[in-house]
Amino acid sequence: MYLTRGAEATVKLENELIVKERVPKRYRLKELDERIRKERTKAEARLISEARRLGIPTPIIHDIQNSTIVMQYVPGTPLKHVIDESLSQQLGELVGRLHTGGIIHGDLTTSNLLHYKDRIYMIDFGLAFMDPGIEAKGVDIHVLFQTFESTHHDHEALTDAFCKGYRQTCENAEEVLERVKEIEKRGRYA
Repeated sequence: MYLTRGAEATVKLENELIVKERVPKRYRLKELDERIRKERTKAEARLISEARRLGIPTPIIHDIQNSTIVMQYVPGTPLKHVIDESLSQQLGELVGRLHTGGIIHGDLTTSNLLHYKDRIYMIDFGLAFMDPGIEAKGVDIHVLFQTFESTHHDHEALTDAFCKGYRQTCENAEEVLERVKEIEKRGRYA
């Protein structure tokens, strides 16, 4: 059963496991396309595993083959449907750990977070990368705050709660949160 079909990958549920397969791009040379899909798949699996080592709940990787990742199915509810201030603070703590470990999620939205058994699971590391820099962390959080603002009426309270949690676990939280404000101003006047 297909769960999603995106521009980059298909995600299916097979035998209680998630099978994520990067789709071929016909506009690329076949050999180049295969290499890119394989490299991106390995990188995504590596970052999911690294995030888990940092204490971030993620699906467990069961197998990687070419451009396919087979991983644990987490039967959670997308965070966008259940988020409140308490969960937003918990999310801030998780993102702070992720960023302290140098991982940028790249698509930090409440659709890529699942709430299951009182935990928040991060999923879809397809755009994730390593970067210890303040700018990348700020952009990651800016994307999340934009999601809060566009989909949640109580976005200011969610943002404040997130920041409280982020400050508890990110070693340079104040600098990152200041950068988020700068990034927001850039977008406003562009």
